[in-house]
Amino acid sequence: MTSAESGTTVVVVTWRGAAHLTACLDALAAQSRPHRTLVVDNASADGTAALLAAHPSRPEVLRLRRNTGYAGAMARALDRVTTPRIAWLNDDAAPEPTWLATLEDTLDNQPLAAAVTSRLELPDGRTQSTGVRLTADGHGADLAEPSTEVFGFCGGAALLRTEAVRAVGGVPASFFCYYEDTDTAWRLRLAGWHVVAAPAARVRHLHGASTNPGSPQFHRWNERNRLLMLLRCAPAAVAVRELARFAVLTALLPLRRTRPKAANFDPALRLHVLAEVAVRLPATLRERGRVTRIAALRRGAIWEAWAGL
Repeated sequence: MTSAESGTTVVVVTWRGAAHLTACLDALAAQSRPHRTLVVDNASADGTAALLAAHPSRPEVLRLRRNTGYAGAMARALDRVTTPRIAWLNDDAAPEPTWLATLEDTLDNQPLAAAVTSRLELPDGRTQSTGVRLTADGHGADLAEPSTEVFGFCGGAALLRTEAVRAVGGVPASFFCYYEDTDTAWRLRLAGWHVVAAPAARVRHLHGASTNPGSPQFHRWNERNRLLMLLRCAPAAVAVRELARFAVLTALLPLRRTRPKAANFDPALRLHVLAEVAVRLPATLRERGRVTRIAALRRGAIWEAWAGL
């Protein structure tokens, strides 16, 4: 089977990734299973374009005129994918040679599953993620050990059924970065699909090579997108409760003598998040209506089954 005949398109989103993108492309070229590689370049200006043009694997490249973030780039890629499966892969991730074959075989053996998540390992060997769980306050949190209880997939390295993703509304491009994977998992589960884990599909992940986890920008996207995800997908009572809790804590923080130093406890950043959520609220509620129309299961049933595990 040639790459053109493959059933999977591996989508790699990059932004200023010249320092680590070669390792990712080399690892994809070494895969035991043929596939199509599509690299979405978010208007990089660090030599990424030349690197892509020179790489011997000759990946297909979609170069965007502006940085649309991981979510925006993945949404654009989905429009171009013609294979039945689409893999999401970070540009700072290097999968083992059997990675794609393991994911494909797992998905083939799980007809009710629309997504299968990988095992991401940090350079020092520690496990970053074997899937995503849903916390009691609606966060998507990485699981560090293999588990049969996987709510969602980690977007850093996963395989999905293309038409299933399209049927539930695609990738939330407006999220820019973070929570696009957990939001997609929510909608897949509401539509009746399962999400499974393949711990044998191993990927070395630099984690944060393109973004800076813990930075104010990271926390802004993280907090905003969690709230937007809940407003789109979660039971109304949960979404309203978490939005109110966020707003009340924001109001009380200036009154505290001491507060945590993490950027997500900065009142100014939290007010910025609330303003962004307010501006997006009408569109988000329309999107909630669309999610309701494609849902085969109740939001409450998903929440009761998975929140807090």
